[in-house]
Amino acid sequence: MPRATSAKFSRVHQAAPKKGAHNPGSSSSGASGGSNSQMTNPIFNTARFGQHILKNQQTCQRIVDAANLKPTDKVMEVGPGTGNLTVKILDQAKHVTAIEMDPRMAAEVIKRVQGTPAQRKLEVVIGDFVKVEPLPYFEVCISNTPYQISSPLVFKLLSHRPLFRVAILMFQREFALRLVARPGSALWSRLSANVQLYAKVDNIINVSRNDFRPPPQVESSVIRMVPIDPPPPVKFEEFDGMNRIVFSRPNKTVRGNFQAKGVMKMLEQNRSTWLATQEMLVDENIPISELVDKILTEVGHMESRAAKMDIDDLLKLLSAFHDVGIHFS
Repeated sequence: MPRATSAKFSRVHQAAPKKGAHNPGSSSSGASGGSNSQMTNPIFNTARFGQHILKNQQTCQRIVDAANLKPTDKVMEVGPGTGNLTVKILDQAKHVTAIEMDPRMAAEVIKRVQGTPAQRKLEVVIGDFVKVEPLPYFEVCISNTPYQISSPLVFKLLSHRPLFRVAILMFQREFALRLVARPGSALWSRLSANVQLYAKVDNIINVSRNDFRPPPQVESSVIRMVPIDPPPPVKFEEFDGMNRIVFSRPNKTVRGNFQAKGVMKMLEQNRSTWLATQEMLVDENIPISELVDKILTEVGHMESRAAKMDIDDLLKLLSAFHDVGIHFS
């Protein structure tokens, strides 16, 4: 039986079916087809959680193959839906923990492996992935990601310890392209920089909207994310805090973004708080605006634009700010 992460989900899962309703798992054996039984089965009325079931079996296999699974791997799957990916993962991995928010889908996944050797290799957790604590141990993550949790999922994975080996993640194509964007491209952004500081990210598969039931309004892409091991010794809140400023207007100068309303006041407050905890000889009388200009000049980014700054540029700038006690979180 699935493990529920809250009493709420547990009650939903255990509720008796409404009179006349179909068995949610009744069509599991043909989940990739388009039979009338599937179309009338309430499990495929996915509007409640906005799910789009990946039905193309060839695409499912390509996603699983991209993970290069080993027989000893423990896999975490996010959003298994009716289990089309799950059963293929179970064929290659030692164990799968599937995290699913919709109890109907969880029941469908369990139904598909009942009475088979794969049943012992599967655990289903009912709940919102973003709120599940602690996450299970896993070497590989595979996800047909609910689009509304795309960004939280990425950063929860990157902050998870111990580090996983690889994540194969499907996203809305625009989001995926922002993850893999490079400096100087139109899609290079704070998101791109924050993710690429901690992981190598590649776009590996484009997925047609017609591979889903019901078809979403957007195209999808699958990315491969490999954490940098060991991770850089950079506090994420500091890097992201600086990038919030630098990328606020990516095509404007960095100096112009630091001159935006409220930025200098925030930096001055942060610096005062930091100095109060230090025993250092620093000149506290230099106005924060002059100090920022001095740093930008010294590192050569007074007239730079975030749209063209790479990870090394951003790290160099952050280090220079830290040297004079300017912090961003």
